[in-house]
Amino acid sequence: MSPDRHDPAPSHATAPPPMSKEAFRSLYDRLRAQALAGGTDRRSGTLSRLTPERVVAAAAGVRSGRTVSLAAPVETSPGPDDPHPASHSMIAPADGDADGHGLRFALDRFAMNVHGDADSHLDALCHVIFDGELYGGVPASTVTPDGAGALTVDLVRDGIVGRGVLLDIPRLRGVPWLDPGDAVTADELAAAEAAQDVTVGPGDLLFVRVGHRLRRRSLGPWDAARARAGLHPGAMDFLAERGVAALGSDGNNDTAPSVVADVAFPVHVLAVQAMGMHLMDYLDFEELVPVCEQSDRRHFLCVVAPLRLPSATGSPVNPIAVL
Repeated sequence: MSPDRHDPAPSHATAPPPMSKEAFRSLYDRLRAQALAGGTDRRSGTLSRLTPERVVAAAAGVRSGRTVSLAAPVETSPGPDDPHPASHSMIAPADGDADGHGLRFALDRFAMNVHGDADSHLDALCHVIFDGELYGGVPASTVTPDGAGALTVDLVRDGIVGRGVLLDIPRLRGVPWLDPGDAVTADELAAAEAAQDVTVGPGDLLFVRVGHRLRRRSLGPWDAARARAGLHPGAMDFLAERGVAALGSDGNNDTAPSVVADVAFPVHVLAVQAMGMHLMDYLDFEELVPVCEQSDRRHFLCVVAPLRLPSATGSPVNPIAVL
């Protein structure tokens, strides 16, 4: 079957438990109240948990000095999950201009739909609007056609550096990947901790593998906007209890179809808008997994350096794990 006609219907996934609109609203109100009452900063959100002491401790955990990228190669060809891919063009030299003596420069131009379903990116705190507000009650009117005026990706211009923890859910389940439509629960996050002998703690950067990238490479791309594996919104309780600073996944973090009626991206709403947590979507852990297996460690120093885009709602990102 050709990649652009791949059927995303689940083959062995267990249907995730639905969440009523009332239950979602209750969870939203509780997590939002906790975030605004204390433990997070109204400007930087959960990144306020990344204290200098925690950064130093994460750096002290480096053993081999090996570095691994957690980003996927940028896509420049259209596909069922990427109808508007990034564009890359050479603007110099023109044909024949590089020949001969003297100095020449090769120049290129790049453009990207940052929040697509294929490329690795970071969501700023101004990315999610819910009930007319951004995180911390900032009015949605601060986001205009000219750019965002508050909570932009510029908040992380100095980078995000801390202890990264990888929880591998397919490994826990004994499958290569989770099928589209499946969802990771809070209990599974706790079970993955125990199985991998690691504990998620305050200020950690949590990375949850669902196997999206491996499935895409094995079976071909599909319409991930319509069907994908992700986290169940109830799993956000786990992150709140552990004091996680940022969340990343090799998928979108949200499962599709959504388990909450009339809320298409409940994890984005809870994480970004309610809790003030930066998200990293569509990362790639397939190079990291064997390194973690070889070293028998699922935690590492992680360095995330978004582009300096003062009024943007997100950025392409290439997190680096240092083991």
